[in-house]
Amino acid sequence: MHRLYENDDIAVFWNSDKCFHAKRCVHGSPKTFDPKRKPWIDVRRAETKEIWQAISECPSGALSCIYRHNIDVVMDDENCRSIALDGEKIIGECDYQVTEQGWNIYHTGVGPEYGGKGIARRLVYKVIEQAERSCAEIGASCSYARKVLDE
Repeated sequence: MHRLYENDDIAVFWNSDKCFHAKRCVHGSPKTFDPKRKPWIDVRRAETKEIWQAISECPSGALSCIYRHNIDVVMDDENCRSIALDGEKIIGECDYQVTEQGWNIYHTGVGPEYGGKGIARRLVYKVIEQAERSCAEIGASCSYARKVLDE
């Protein structure tokens, strides 16, 4: 399972397949990481510095973190995509196709002036998360999305 948690400053990625529950995150930021709560990660409960430090202690690599750079990533279900927005301007997208076998991500792209900020990864995670919540299988013919799925 892949999940994306965001606040005004950061985006936190969690891949449950890699997590072996060392609980370093829970000890590092108990306000953020609480296994008794659903969802168990809430990045609005602690300061960014504390969350970042707790994530840096994750031994499995199941958790990672990036700055948001004031870019929003939202689902556009009607057009089968997630989009990245800088204000009102669409600066990236992750397109998928719904088939009988599930969802296939076939394209991910971000404007070159926004490269290197983790936006593409956020776009892919948003689609993966939506597919998982819809109980749909997820795959990728897009090489970048395939790489994210294999992380």
